[in-house]
Amino acid sequence: MKQKYELLAPVGNFRNLHTAIKAGADAIYFGVRGFNMRDSAKNFSVRDFKKIRKICNESKRNVKIYLTLNIVMYENELKKVEQIIKKAKGLVDAIICWDLSVIELCQKYKIPFHVSTQASISNSVAAKFYKKLGAERIILARELNLKQIKKISKDAKVECFCHGAMCVAVSGRCFMSQYTHGLSANRGQCAQLCRRSWIITDNSGKKLKLKNSQVMSAKDLCTLPFIEKMKKAGITSFKIEGRNRSPEYVYTVVSEYRKALDKKLNKAEILAGLEKLKKVYNRGFSSGFYLKMPTADDFSFNENGEQTERKEFIGKAYKYWPKVKATSVKINTGRLKVGDEVYLIRNDEAIKKTVVKTIELEGKRVKVAKKGDDVGIDFGVKVKNDTEIYLIRKN
Repeated sequence: MKQKYELLAPVGNFRNLHTAIKAGADAIYFGVRGFNMRDSAKNFSVRDFKKIRKICNESKRNVKIYLTLNIVMYENELKKVEQIIKKAKGLVDAIICWDLSVIELCQKYKIPFHVSTQASISNSVAAKFYKKLGAERIILARELNLKQIKKISKDAKVECFCHGAMCVAVSGRCFMSQYTHGLSANRGQCAQLCRRSWIITDNSGKKLKLKNSQVMSAKDLCTLPFIEKMKKAGITSFKIEGRNRSPEYVYTVVSEYRKALDKKLNKAEILAGLEKLKKVYNRGFSSGFYLKMPTADDFSFNENGEQTERKEFIGKAYKYWPKVKATSVKINTGRLKVGDEVYLIRNDEAIKKTVVKTIELEGKRVKVAKKGDDVGIDFGVKVKNDTEIYLIRKN
């Protein structure tokens, strides 16, 4: 029987939820405001649980839902956390956590739980300990290589990250933001100081600018070139990082890893996939700890990312004309011309990538629309009102 691998996608809002499902995710994970490791993301409220469940149930894959409650928990928050867990019962498939207070509450309300990478589980004894507590899955520490993972996977179901941002503190426990800004990274409030450029100053005040001033900015993890080795290591769930990332990031990354999990890619297919992954936001790619210990080559040289494409807001659609298959658009900024690639983005549906086929201004066909123009555009697809139009530019 062919091994079934789960592709787990990050979701920080409804547009990314629809996008992850369309791209082929088997499961999604999300947080609630104030109780997850991406506090700066829009996140969801408890009131959204039923809507998320409905959307996932109606998907072709019957997408599973995992709620993250994986921050450091304080005494005064336990009652609120318990209320969240009570309301999540029956609406989520599992809770991602590591604090023993949350684990106990999951046991109390009989909700499945997965142990977060924040627990830094890096050996089989620790994995079996959490398994005895009732954990259905262990999300392993990021510091492990594939040989170590293979050993642990014999004793427990394991989940590992396959793509996305890497923290310089690897599995967490960074106190830099807390020290400088009073923002706890272990409460999802990381100020990302490690992504900045740095200059060394000695005791006399003399400064030395580093050749690569991004000394703490780790490259993004990318396992596409060795995904078959990941499968052989016993990993059953492949997790993508990125609850703060854009819908085009979610769509592209989920799509490429969907292909890789469904079949064995050849060299040409892997290279093509990598080129697509490079188009969306990234800090360069690294194999993390999976194949070898990271070196200086695994740190980024670019403060603004190394993506080969970027999107530029153009305007919003305000009416679709089905008979002529055209969309009325007010150009708020920039320029748009026939042949341009664009993203169409709404909160209640998946992102669409298409091409400007024709532009009509005051009843006449034109090649270019500029700021202030009110035009009719054929995008080749039906476009709902209030859809945001973004021009795709090459970097």
